[in-house]
Amino acid sequence: MPAVGITKKRYFVPEKRRRDDVEDRGGGFTSGKKDLKCDDGTKIKFRKVSDYSNQNVGVKNDPYPGPAPLPAERKENHKRGIANSTKISGGIMRRKLSRQEKVFEEAINQAARHDIFQLEDAGYIETDDGQKSYTIKQSEIKQNVDIASSCKTFELNLNQFGPYRINYSRNGKHLLLGGRRGHVAAFEWFSKKLMCEINVMETVNDISWLHTENMYAVAQKKWTYIYDNQGTEYHCLKSINKALRLDFLPYHYLLVASTAHGFLNYIDISIGKEVASVRTKSNRLNVMTQNPHNAITLLGHHNGTVSMWNPNMKEPLVKMLCHRNAIRAIAVDRGGLYMATSGQDGHMRIFDVRTYKPVHSYKVMRSPCNLQFSQRGLLAATYNNIVEVYKDPCREVQEEPYLIHKLRQPAESIQFCPYEDVLGVGRANGFESLLIPGAGEPNYDSLESNPHQSRSQKREWVVKSLLEKIQPDMITLDPFHIGAMDKVTAEQLQKEKEEKFGKKTEITKSEMKYKAKGKSSSVNIEKRKQLRKASDVRAKIKQDLEDKRKALEDSSSLPEDSLPKSALDRFRKKK
Repeated sequence: MPAVGITKKRYFVPEKRRRDDVEDRGGGFTSGKKDLKCDDGTKIKFRKVSDYSNQNVGVKNDPYPGPAPLPAERKENHKRGIANSTKISGGIMRRKLSRQEKVFEEAINQAARHDIFQLEDAGYIETDDGQKSYTIKQSEIKQNVDIASSCKTFELNLNQFGPYRINYSRNGKHLLLGGRRGHVAAFEWFSKKLMCEINVMETVNDISWLHTENMYAVAQKKWTYIYDNQGTEYHCLKSINKALRLDFLPYHYLLVASTAHGFLNYIDISIGKEVASVRTKSNRLNVMTQNPHNAITLLGHHNGTVSMWNPNMKEPLVKMLCHRNAIRAIAVDRGGLYMATSGQDGHMRIFDVRTYKPVHSYKVMRSPCNLQFSQRGLLAATYNNIVEVYKDPCREVQEEPYLIHKLRQPAESIQFCPYEDVLGVGRANGFESLLIPGAGEPNYDSLESNPHQSRSQKREWVVKSLLEKIQPDMITLDPFHIGAMDKVTAEQLQKEKEEKFGKKTEITKSEMKYKAKGKSSSVNIEKRKQLRKASDVRAKIKQDLEDKRKALEDSSSLPEDSLPKSALDRFRKKK
């Protein structure tokens, strides 16, 4: 029966087979109920294919066995935090944490091995000997780049409703413009496709995209409004009164607003409720930014201080004296390590956020009114109508700027476009897009922010981000503090209680009687502890009720003159 041999051939491979008989007789096997035999009577033994697949063919001849080694520097770029080195006595928890560390290590190795697919690389302007890079103009850069890059620099002349505040979306594909006199426009800046354009007939103080480009917030004269990408009003946030600056925390779905009355408001846009309203005890809060590393909000004050806030505290987490005069602008780099500030004293200072100490100080001609870090560490500053870009000013002292550009009108706001070598500038009479080589991150993470998302991918990303939303209670200065383990012992906790309450209480250990026949297992001991605790609570409640009953009986037996007097005694009937 050849059919039996054919069906078996897919899953089994015979050890011995007489190819002559198979070829001459068309696979002439005679099969019984258990064994298959050839015509000469020899049995055919079968072996599973998986037995052959486990044999590594040619391993002895391989001069480089195993996976290719990874450099430590490449793995260091993909690490997210420090491995857990705490000694844990529990076997189940220790095995669980070890498996978790193995998963993290495998993720780091895979990400490091896939670096070869990131073909794009950031490049800066290379000049000849004796030539300065800041002497190169935007027109010269536009002439020497490819056609696609030259289309990224353009200018919009809007003379009626300026000055303009600008905001790029997280993936860098869409741009939002807000004029002081009520003009609001949203469009795809690369293709110049207009999404919506409205006039709110009110003063516009600031604008901000929300979690996607389908919604954005506008801080108007009195209240803050939410609009969709067609210009339709969704909601009016009356809890945010006279907002001056808006910001959005994407991982927490929080809209942050600083007001003219000195309040800092947090609104959760996923549920539409106010999370916190913090009174900062300060005047107008027109200088605000966020630390993208830990979602801490930074405010600049008129007395030269910078304060750091989160929605869980009514007092600032950190308060730093940065300048002698009022703060004009604040910026924090992408990694949350350095902070740049500018004050009216004519200085621009770089601070290390980890130690809260100054690193560098630059004396400038005029005080910068806008500061912005790019994804690659470039710092842009504006002085009236002058835009200066500094290359790596945090780690090294820069004697001269990287690029300089002169505008026709004073700059109102600036922002680097994510994943592009573009700097957007909102002017008093419109908008201008500048080419800054080396500013943007060349390789983006498609799971984080994908400029080429399809409609279905966008829907899935929104649902996934909502499920992974971080609660506002988890906003701290150290984002890795939440995942750490508390190593405080019982004796240390006891000392803290004694210092706080001034009472000395002894730590009592409940000793359970040993029982045989498996009744002293850990589960049964815990059940007996719970029963004993419940019985103690019931006994305490009974004792309290008995004491109250006795107190009422004693008070009823006392004469009326000995009872405490109250203001309602005059309404009692006199005997």
